[in-house]
Amino acid sequence: MSERFATVALDVPLPRVFDYRLPGMQQVAVGQRVIVPFGRQVLSGVVLALGETAPDVATVRDVLDVPADMPALPDDVLDLCRFCADYYAYPLGAVLAAALPGAFRQPKPWPGHEDAGAYVAPDPAALLATLSPRAARQRALAELLAQPRRVETIRAVAGDAMRWLRDWIAAGWVVRTAAPTLDAEVAPAASPALNAGQQAAVDAVAAPQGFQPWLLYGITGSGKTEVYLRAIEAVRRRGRQALVLVPEINLTPQLESRFRARFPQEHIVSLHSGLADGERVRHWLDAAEGRAGIVLGTRLAVFAPLPRLGLVVVDEEHDASYRQAEGFRYSARDAAIYRARLRDVPVLLGSATPSLESWKNARDGRYRLLRLTERAVSGARPPAVELVPTQRQRLTDGFSDTVLGALRDTLASGGQALVFVNRRGYAPVLSCQECGWMSSCRHCSARLVLHLTERRLRCHHCGHEERVPPACPDCGNHDLKPVGHGTQRVEAVLETLFPDANLLRIDRDSTRRKGALGEMLRRVHAGEADLLVGTQMLAKGHDFPGLALVVVLNADGGLFSADFRAEERLFAQLLQVAGRAGRADRAGRVLVQTHYPDHPFYAALLAGDYAAFADGQLQERRALALPPYAAWAVLRAEARQLQLALAFLRETKALLAGSAVHVADPVPAALARKAGWERAHVVLSASGRAPLQAALRFLAQHLAEAPPRGVRWALDVDPQEF
Repeated sequence: MSERFATVALDVPLPRVFDYRLPGMQQVAVGQRVIVPFGRQVLSGVVLALGETAPDVATVRDVLDVPADMPALPDDVLDLCRFCADYYAYPLGAVLAAALPGAFRQPKPWPGHEDAGAYVAPDPAALLATLSPRAARQRALAELLAQPRRVETIRAVAGDAMRWLRDWIAAGWVVRTAAPTLDAEVAPAASPALNAGQQAAVDAVAAPQGFQPWLLYGITGSGKTEVYLRAIEAVRRRGRQALVLVPEINLTPQLESRFRARFPQEHIVSLHSGLADGERVRHWLDAAEGRAGIVLGTRLAVFAPLPRLGLVVVDEEHDASYRQAEGFRYSARDAAIYRARLRDVPVLLGSATPSLESWKNARDGRYRLLRLTERAVSGARPPAVELVPTQRQRLTDGFSDTVLGALRDTLASGGQALVFVNRRGYAPVLSCQECGWMSSCRHCSARLVLHLTERRLRCHHCGHEERVPPACPDCGNHDLKPVGHGTQRVEAVLETLFPDANLLRIDRDSTRRKGALGEMLRRVHAGEADLLVGTQMLAKGHDFPGLALVVVLNADGGLFSADFRAEERLFAQLLQVAGRAGRADRAGRVLVQTHYPDHPFYAALLAGDYAAFADGQLQERRALALPPYAAWAVLRAEARQLQLALAFLRETKALLAGSAVHVADPVPAALARKAGWERAHVVLSASGRAPLQAALRFLAQHLAEAPPRGVRWALDVDPQEF
């Protein structure tokens, strides 16, 4: 009998795969998880191919185990991972590892696999007939299993419920099923009436079709989520699954609750990094085995196996959170579009401020554009945006008289107000007015942020923190001053100015405790908080019907950035946060404090026409040959000494001399030192994608075979920051 071999992808920093012998008659499928020896280690990998020959049979080692805890990855997930490995010049084994829940990356079977899924009694009456009339809890469980039930529901019946379940499975009375479970038995929430724009969008997206990217461009409050819900409803009627991506974890519970209210009979699961390992595995298996009809998740959910996928939705498609910033640097939005193409299903990208890449694709006809130009609530109007010049005003702790008066009037009329400042902590820096000392991180080229309530100085880049010094470390001056305003300082100022207001600060620091954000949002919706202080956590996706006023502080920083995307991001951020106001029948008002009211950027913002702004930005990008009119990548390097990183980059640049790719000179990164590592990079650009991809493949292969000493490197394709 001929020997059989498996080609396996492993999570190692090498752009290659490995061959292993399959001992005996062990059954293995492509896409299945296997446990194999690798050097002195034991690793988990994924089978990519099967055959009867290996390059060097004498040195091939045996597969150690084929765990039954995970179904084989389907072809579309494997093809998506291959595409990402090639496009982002990253090892395929590492891409596959990133696509799997953490428990399936471990070189051992997942012990909780029997807890995943749903169970049902095909003939509950026959099962009941075998039970004693006095076995009340067993009979209650048997009656419950007339419908598919999840393990969590079964465990809640009795302490011995899982033992009874295993006995009934062995006897054939209960089976595991891929049928959806009944998570709730309540009437679905009422569907609001659609306006003409929403109806046209639903009719377009919900119609049976193959691959088609749709860009849903709708002003804030225009009811994009309702379009998603109606399109998903049509997909579910056809028995297909829907994948919905959101940019951040804090949006997932809110969206999930809305989906559960609309689809109470559906099995809906979420996939994001905030889940416990076991919970994430169970949700992943529910998706992979077809039990979950709707999957909500952040960027990692794009790789979830979905056997009956019928629609992909990417909410807030412009958001930078879809981009993985470390390790496997990929765009979940772009991966979602490719996933939809592989499965020949439509993909719906929604945003009030689409990315310029998506806007260009819509303008060029690659995406079909859908517009929502009016707010979904009848009578609601977009808020009025006003600039508050501050260059010649006397400010009260950072607030102009105009803003303070507007806050006072809003609170007096019973409305809610939001003060938006996109910087957490008390102040960006602590300073000595005598000698000029400023609190700096010893590990990064960044300032330590003052967190006054904890009396700590913290680096928001590496996490280093230290106590606030009692005096200046350089000159001994005891009068140290905070410079600038963070959310904590704004909160303290407002507490003094408006002592009767119900003040609530919502930022990453105040929501660290599990469940804290949900409780804060509940208070806002219940009217228990009328004055909010928040960061970009509140700028998108939230619907606050009582919010009448938004005040924006410190917006000018984005006007003078060296990053060519800065104005695009600032415009999106301000338009998104402005859109939180006036979403119901209460008129909304937005005040933006600025030292530069005559800047052309603010003229575009006041016009409120994102389409015109995006078209103007694209004209500038075309003239300067910037993305999306050019293909860019960045080779990043880190070393303990900056010169070592720069030398490595100069040597690497020489490797591409004479190619069709332009390689800029090596330069230090904007944050030149982070966590003790000196950072630098080179920008690689080309007029087309093909020559850049060829150069990236060459570099990835060369650097993997001849890794530099003392230097950490990474390739970043379609970079979003420098």
